[in-house]
Amino acid sequence: MNDDLNNQYENCDFCNKSKNDVKKLIVGDKVAICDECVNLCGDLLIQISNATINSSKFKDIDPVELKEFLDEYVVGQENAKITLSVAVANHYKRLNNTNADLELAKANVLLLGPTGCGKTLLARSVARYLDVPFTIADATSITEAGYVGDDVETLINKLLSAADGDVEKAQRGIIFLDEVDKIARKGESTSITRDVSGEGVQQALLKIVEGTVCRVPAAGANRKNPQAEMIEVDTSNILFIAGGAFVGINDVIKRRAQGSGLGFGVDIKNNDEASLQDLEPDDLVKYGMIPEFVGRFPTWVGLTELTEDQLIYVLTEIRNSLVAQYTYLFETDGVALTFSDDALKEIAYSASKRKTGARSLQAELERILMPHMFSLREYAKSQITEVEITSELVKTPQKIAA
Repeated sequence: MNDDLNNQYENCDFCNKSKNDVKKLIVGDKVAICDECVNLCGDLLIQISNATINSSKFKDIDPVELKEFLDEYVVGQENAKITLSVAVANHYKRLNNTNADLELAKANVLLLGPTGCGKTLLARSVARYLDVPFTIADATSITEAGYVGDDVETLINKLLSAADGDVEKAQRGIIFLDEVDKIARKGESTSITRDVSGEGVQQALLKIVEGTVCRVPAAGANRKNPQAEMIEVDTSNILFIAGGAFVGINDVIKRRAQGSGLGFGVDIKNNDEASLQDLEPDDLVKYGMIPEFVGRFPTWVGLTELTEDQLIYVLTEIRNSLVAQYTYLFETDGVALTFSDDALKEIAYSASKRKTGARSLQAELERILMPHMFSLREYAKSQITEVEITSELVKTPQKIAA
């Protein structure tokens, strides 16, 4: 029977080489493959296996190189960029740890600072540098399981979606918990009523932040369906970066400093100039974060409000700057867009008054440029090839003709 099969096939079905041109032609049920194709398939399998092994490891991350990368996107915040770069480098050293006798502790990061100072951008830029899945979750949308709102497993679902369903990639990704200060408990003492959006959420996040195996529904599956396919995701190697404005935390720091300022040798000046650089874990607990949650974020750093000069730099110099973006939008219609130095200063000044940091810059540009963007096609017909934004136009933008 085998001889009949061998005689039936004269060529390899994959490379079409004759059996006379190869060492061996292997014949199976309705298919034949030569030894050369078998060896090639073996080599490909080895390459795929090695690629899988290598993908589970990260190259050694140089904090200096990472900080230089962050410099391209984030203005100022030197201390925050250095602290975050070191924390991220150490986190992925932990993932690459080959010493079975030494277990490295997980170190999630807490970023504190006013709105628009660069917290979210820092986290997003780190993920871009590492080329890992990244997702942002608003802590205020999370509630305890069983209550209306998202539960903590939703975070893992979002990260898994960002990883295109690849569990291995998701387990090495980054989750940014935004507005985490908004889940502070309402008072220092534990409430007798359920605080499902405050302390209750902090309690619910503890295991997932520290590391646990979550069961989440497969893509497109309804988690309420008991028959839905579930996927297990280990959060032990997911880096959590939490951010919040923590409005009023400086007052907590100052009260603590003044409360301990009894006796000789106390620097009263420092008590009056309390800042996030003086933050201690107890200050976060006084603010309303439970001690267990604070302990899950051993690395924290404060960011400062952007100055007007830094806002101008955000407008013009960083990668993907707003001026570059709007200049491109105008150029697509054949119109050049320029800003005078005084106009840039006026935009930065107006944005600073909004107290929302760099986020207010785009709102200012939209306010100023909207009439021109509406009329770009008309400009082209009228052979207007340049629009210059002056300080007068910033103060009194042109109105859209009715």
